[in-house]
Amino acid sequence: MEESNTCLVLQCGKDKVIFVTKEDHEAPSSAELIEDDPNDPYEEHGLILPNGDINWNCPCLGGMASGPCGEQFKSAFSCFHYSKEEVKGSDCLEQFRTMQECMQRYPDLYPQDEEVEEEEEDSSKGKTDLPAQEIPASQSPGSS
Repeated sequence: MEESNTCLVLQCGKDKVIFVTKEDHEAPSSAELIEDDPNDPYEEHGLILPNGDINWNCPCLGGMASGPCGEQFKSAFSCFHYSKEEVKGSDCLEQFRTMQECMQRYPDLYPQDEEVEEEEEDSSKGKTDLPAQEIPASQSPGSS
């Protein structure tokens, strides 16, 4: 434990407990707030940063930008995002083809839609949907 002028500080593992007096709370705060940097890539801004760039750290990308096909994903996604074509992204077919080819080399990490559907169907086989049984009114809860 360390003691400062009017407060007591207790360090317990990762936690720090500070005991202060009533007088400590009556004095105006001297804390200075730092303005957020709108271009900080580590802040949560969603998929598109305020300056229009892609936030590759966005959890909404599900780690796609950092996997074994991350560079191919970034290339395809960037092309689509910045595309000026009438049909947005129609100029990005080659980048998406390259990304798809990469993903096919890692089927455990990037399962194809058909594979996911087959797995779901396989896991539901053997389960039987039993019809609901009717309970006679004389046996239903709340009846006497």
